[in-house]
Amino acid sequence: MTRTLWFLPALLLALTTLGASAWMSVRLADEYRMNPAPISGIAATDLLLRKGAHVTLSEGRQTFDDAVRLRAAGVTLELGGHRAETLVAADLIVVSPGVPPEQPLFEPARARGVEIIGELELAWRWLSGRVIAVTGTKGKSTTTTIIGRMLHADGRHVLVGGNIGVPLSAQVAESTPDTLHVVEASSFQLETTTTFHPWIALWLNLADDHLDRHPDVASYAGAKARVFANQTADDWAVVNADDPVVMRHAETGAARQVLFSPSGVVREGFVVAGDWIVRRTAAGVERFVPVSAVELAGRHMLGNVVAAVAVAAVAGAAPDSMRAGLAGFTGLEHVMEPVGEVDGVHFVNDSKATNVEAARRSIESFETGVVAIIGGHFKGGDLRELGDALAGRGRAVVAIGTAAPLVHEALAARLPVHDAASMREAVHTGYRLASPSGTVVLAPACASFDWFRDYAERGRAFKAEVERLRRERADEGA
Repeated sequence: MTRTLWFLPALLLALTTLGASAWMSVRLADEYRMNPAPISGIAATDLLLRKGAHVTLSEGRQTFDDAVRLRAAGVTLELGGHRAETLVAADLIVVSPGVPPEQPLFEPARARGVEIIGELELAWRWLSGRVIAVTGTKGKSTTTTIIGRMLHADGRHVLVGGNIGVPLSAQVAESTPDTLHVVEASSFQLETTTTFHPWIALWLNLADDHLDRHPDVASYAGAKARVFANQTADDWAVVNADDPVVMRHAETGAARQVLFSPSGVVREGFVVAGDWIVRRTAAGVERFVPVSAVELAGRHMLGNVVAAVAVAAVAGAAPDSMRAGLAGFTGLEHVMEPVGEVDGVHFVNDSKATNVEAARRSIESFETGVVAIIGGHFKGGDLRELGDALAGRGRAVVAIGTAAPLVHEALAARLPVHDAASMREAVHTGYRLASPSGTVVLAPACASFDWFRDYAERGRAFKAEVERLRRERADEGA
């Protein structure tokens, strides 16, 4: 069943704080969670309860997880629909990352002058610590995690979350003046910020994504650029010198710029030079991390590490701490995750590659013999770019999900495209096409919610089917 991403509120929250009422719509978006940590709406509700708010939560369904607990805590629940009078009576509206604030539903409240913010902005207003915000189209979760590991190894009090793991609202209770909050920030979260003010803001890259939610690429970029909006000359903007759109937006901010360049083109900034990640300056070259310390699969991952080193250096971490933070880190689940080998065929789970750029980088991590599983709910972008990535290294494509016809249209002229009606069929077809000695990579370039709840469920299904295939082949050989 196809679901519409940009107008599917899952939870609606009305709240009263210090005599003022507000409303929140929370959607558990496909890209929103890396693990089953508290989702943003529940975290925001719990924060407001701790601050003495009276909360009314309106839900389109008849029930949801945590409903009993929240009612017992004093939350008033509006279930089975959303009442316009709740919005109109509000003094503050807090929307979830999955709900566009410009939709007509909010117009009566907006006309009354009600402020509309998101959970990220709400949490920011109560934080005591400083924020390191990470945004970009691809690599946010991995880079956020690496920065957190490096700073933790440096002895800092670090809390990692936002669009990955624990929502920022759930970190407020632990926030002290010494805390560093390393926050993954999506375009959905940033577009509803008004005072959100990172000490260090990192923008990794920009490519077509979420065009089923944002009207165009310029709007998508503008939402991400809000990460710089409230910075001052005392703050830092760490930006990708290889991305002209990122550079152009960074130049409009007031923060001091620090450049990194995955291609190594900058004269001053963080790059890979020989066997080291270094900082080039007018005075010379300073070494930070040997390339051999990076245990992540995929060439594009090295660029994420360069960005993380730049942020850690700005934050004052020692090079030894950066190396310690990288030690043993082989990547996140569902991000270029090696799944195993069956009869010489390797399987790689990159289910989090939910846009074309991410899938392209995934495919380009392999030299030859690639069979790519592509498809799902299409979010925009040019799938033909994957044909260029597959040229010379791809054997075939397995098309899945509602985007399968688009995959055929974009790629069938370049190499064979086979359909699969289930993840089991996709794995078996990929195995057959990749034999002998090839690699089957789940690089969907699409969201997951045509077949699955989220990309994590899709990745787990892929891994389960690979394991099932391994057992079947072992039994046949017994």
